[in-house]
Amino acid sequence: MDRPTGGPSSRTALPRLVRPLQEFLSTETAGGVLLLAAAAAALIWANAPLGDSYRDFWGAHVAVELRVVSLDLPLVKWVNDGLMAVFFFVVGLEIKREVLRGELADARRAALPVAAALGGMIVPALIYVAFNAGGDGAHGWGIPMATDIAFAVGVLALLGRRIPLSLKVFLLALAIVDDLGAIAVIAVFYTDDVSFGWLAAAAGVFALVFVLGRMRVRALWAYVAAGAVAWLAVHESGVHATIAGVAMGLLTPIDGTLGSRDAAAGAGGGPVLERLEHLLHPWASYAIVPIFALANAGVSLGGGALRDAASAPVSLGVAAGLVLGKPLGITIASLLAVRIGLATLPRGVSWPQIAGVSMVGGIGFTVSLFISDLAFTSAPLADQAKIGILAGSAAMGAAGFLVLRRVSMASGASNGE
Repeated sequence: MDRPTGGPSSRTALPRLVRPLQEFLSTETAGGVLLLAAAAAALIWANAPLGDSYRDFWGAHVAVELRVVSLDLPLVKWVNDGLMAVFFFVVGLEIKREVLRGELADARRAALPVAAALGGMIVPALIYVAFNAGGDGAHGWGIPMATDIAFAVGVLALLGRRIPLSLKVFLLALAIVDDLGAIAVIAVFYTDDVSFGWLAAAAGVFALVFVLGRMRVRALWAYVAAGAVAWLAVHESGVHATIAGVAMGLLTPIDGTLGSRDAAAGAGGGPVLERLEHLLHPWASYAIVPIFALANAGVSLGGGALRDAASAPVSLGVAAGLVLGKPLGITIASLLAVRIGLATLPRGVSWPQIAGVSMVGGIGFTVSLFISDLAFTSAPLADQAKIGILAGSAAMGAAGFLVLRRVSMASGASNGE
């Protein structure tokens, strides 16, 4: 990240830009610890002597009767379709902030993470297809495309000040572009039969939200109410309901302030987008994503499941996509972008560090699990995909940490530290 120079205005602008980034990275790091604990708890629960209680609990149906529609979903779907809509709302806020005010606002600085993210999505998908083309698991090609921000940032946090801030910013920007790509894939390729009436209703709500923003309406309750209606309309349209959360995040005004009543409720009185992200990001990282992991990571590893997964095209495709596709895609795309003059390496960042971060980018936990739930209705295929996600993500987390640690130690030794 370029260091501002100049007078007092530059010195006061820097904390305003860096503080939200540091707060975001800190929240993601702590959230990664909870996410790991929740995933471990899910695996233990699902493989305990009373492992059937795991599937019975999350499979229990919860019905909600509304005047216009009746929702009868298993508990895991309420988590995946409902709670995760809030998570994707926060993702939408992050994308908008980065595009308008952050690392992606400058085309020159954005070129490298955008190229890296595209390479890190395309190559894993192609590797997965090579394992599964024409087979029952072909629909899961989107699973290894994702990068888990919480786990990835957590790995870098373990290395402390050995990792330059510019490298953390690169990883964050890459992961956010990756999220945007995953959202597009979910919306286009993992959508059921579409009800255009409900979809038109959702579009009408989004148009209303846009108008409210242009009219500088800052009453938080108005956006919450509109978001709830939009979620219902998108859910009933056949498009995955979490897309409503993303759209609401992208439509949230970035400037202006919330009303005094909303500020008193805890949202604060600063710029709308920044205050909502400040309010909701901890909830998403500390509660929603761990609950999602607890509900989805509990795959049974007994009865020969691991042995079968070791030769299953779905497991192999996911694991190879994360272990081989992510590092190759991110590194090669970054190298090409720099070689052709489209981008430059961030200040203080070396190619070995890019290679290490490309391995960390192979941690595809949360969104990969999410896409696997959309891709497969068959329990065996879904379990194979989850085993591939767990194995590939664990391998890339360890490999990325070791490579970055060795690179940072070598760099420190060469600098006389």
